[in-house]
Amino acid sequence: MKDSITNFYDELSVNYHLIFDDWYQSVVQQGQILDQLIRSPRVQFKLKSKTLLDASCGIGTQAIGLARLGYEVTATDISPQSVARGAEEAGKAGVSIHFGVADLRNLQDDVEGEFSIVMSADNAIPHLLTDEDLAAACRNMHAKLSEGGLLLITIRDYDQRVQLKEHATVPRVFDDGKRIVFQVWDWSNDNRTYTVNHFILIEREGKWNTSVQRTTYRALLRDEFSQILRASGFDNIDWHMPADSGYYQPIVTAKKGTSGKLLNS
Repeated sequence: MKDSITNFYDELSVNYHLIFDDWYQSVVQQGQILDQLIRSPRVQFKLKSKTLLDASCGIGTQAIGLARLGYEVTATDISPQSVARGAEEAGKAGVSIHFGVADLRNLQDDVEGEFSIVMSADNAIPHLLTDEDLAAACRNMHAKLSEGGLLLITIRDYDQRVQLKEHATVPRVFDDGKRIVFQVWDWSNDNRTYTVNHFILIEREGKWNTSVQRTTYRALLRDEFSQILRASGFDNIDWHMPADSGYYQPIVTAKKGTSGKLLNS
């Protein structure tokens, strides 16, 4: 599984910005929205320091936006090519971020230090298909947080997607019709997982170039994930929907209890 995820994002890293209408504008907007949520009265998080670990950073979409706002960001990802692209983009943006390659399930060994905030955005967590892998990732994120630290994760709204059982996303058309982005989803028989076929079509000089990458996700329901977070030692688990947060995906926040101990330890 690790190799398939790595290959998916290694291949996508060159064109990842093309998923957005304006990736650079999205970097700024997402950073602002996440910063507002971290500081919101609803989250009630005492920001003792601005140290933040983005544990699935991709090419830096959230990491760069938050670094621009003064966060001390460490950014890791399972994809070496994405990490390299992220470091390049951070340099262009004039922000200082420590980048590295790390697996969500092995952060304790791969990343040094503790952080006030640990984050995983852009639906990275549902790449982990089993309860065991999800629990391992949650335990490792828990371990990287300082006492009272904040966990922030964004995923697709699978509670809705499972009900609708959509087989494709609506194509998004950019650059006056010269760039089209969409996904085709192949669901498993039990609706627990689905394979994404991610298409980017670009027209140049009258010819269409198509790139497609494939990967598999778990349709992770909110109650399922909340239970795994709770068993991993998190409390104050709260889901923030797009209508309230302004972010494009549901966000779950949780805190590491002051005891810092797992419930099943």
